[in-house]
Parts: sequence; C-alpha cells; structure tokens
Amino acid sequence: MTQMFHGWRKSRHSEPNGHCIEVGRAIHGTIGVRDTKLHHSPILEFSPAEWARFLEHIRRGT
Repeated sequence: MTQMFHGWRKSRHSEPNGHCIEVGRAIHGTIGVRDTKLHHSPILEFSPAEWARFLEHIRRGT
C-alpha cells in the first residue's frame, strides 16, 4: 500500500508551465515521486537506499 507522502518539492529542472516532477517523503522514510502533468499520477515509491542509487545513476548519466 502506498504511504501518505508530505513535503512535496518540485524539481528544479521542471518546466515553468507547471508540468513537473515532484518528490515527497513518507513518515517511515520512503520517497515518493509523481508527475504533476498526469491528473491521477501514480506515485513511484523508493527506499532511501534505492533513491540514493537512482540519483547517483542520473548524475553519472547511466
């Protein structure tokens, strides 16, 4: 079951028209990612370790 996320933050790389990717955190520490251009966007849920690996791959371009 997807946890309730809070503190959603917009990506600095998002478009100025409001279409963006947002990241939030659940009480238990998991990280949620959603796409605001989709009316009922699914939320991808990552553990802190998975999120760190994901960001590392993005930064390296792999």
